[in-house]
Amino acid sequence: MYRAFRLGCLLLALSGCTARIPAPIDDESAALVAHNGRYCVLPGDTLYSIAFETGHDYRTLARWNHISAPYQIEAGECLRVRSPRGVTPEPRPVAPQRLGGRPLGHGERLRPTPLPSRAAPIHPPPIPARRAPAFTPSWIWPAQGAVKVTFGRGPLSGRPGNRGIDILGRTGEPVRAAAPGRVVYTGSGLPGYGKLIIIKENNEYLSAYAHNARIKVEEGAMVRQGEVIATMGDSGTDRVELEFEIRLRGVPVDPLRYLPKKHH
Repeated sequence: MYRAFRLGCLLLALSGCTARIPAPIDDESAALVAHNGRYCVLPGDTLYSIAFETGHDYRTLARWNHISAPYQIEAGECLRVRSPRGVTPEPRPVAPQRLGGRPLGHGERLRPTPLPSRAAPIHPPPIPARRAPAFTPSWIWPAQGAVKVTFGRGPLSGRPGNRGIDILGRTGEPVRAAAPGRVVYTGSGLPGYGKLIIIKENNEYLSAYAHNARIKVEEGAMVRQGEVIATMGDSGTDRVELEFEIRLRGVPVDPLRYLPKKHH
């Protein structure tokens, strides 16, 4: 009996040391958590990275927060990351109590509002269903080559798993726009991505093309599906590859769910 008790305690202790499996990163919880439409800047954040993580054009965030070029932000400040029209207003101060359209006089009291009957159940507000995308673009493969790393798997590179897919290739091979849209970012301002291009397909989808050798489009340009936007390289990584990501409202989703099944 005593030996069985000790064995149970040992198994319980070992179970507490088991590594936890991280939640899938394509869940909405992977997006930046913002209180009342705001995000507090952490060390290492840039306006470009916050815009990318929240599915916005960095110039839009700059306009909402009255930030001018070169878009410097400081750790600790809180930025608006939702449209001002979509932010819940702060509660207003309670107005003085009134009776019959006039302020209460000395000694007057309002009758207390009767509480609901205990028999009447109080239902919590319904949890809003996840909104389906209004329009999903039709995608093509952005580059030729084998898919070396798939969504949600290593290398970690300081992030909670791969947020896209890695397509191997050779230096100078073309990188094409997987869907039509507007170029909202080009540059090397996001650590770990090298020379990066971000295209905004519509108000809900962004696509990212990382580790390029040469960028062939400018910010603000409208690109067609299949248009060459860059050449493959190894900027920000140790091998020639294209890291391709798709973001839905700022949240990484598996590109293989959107790309054609056959990859040539």
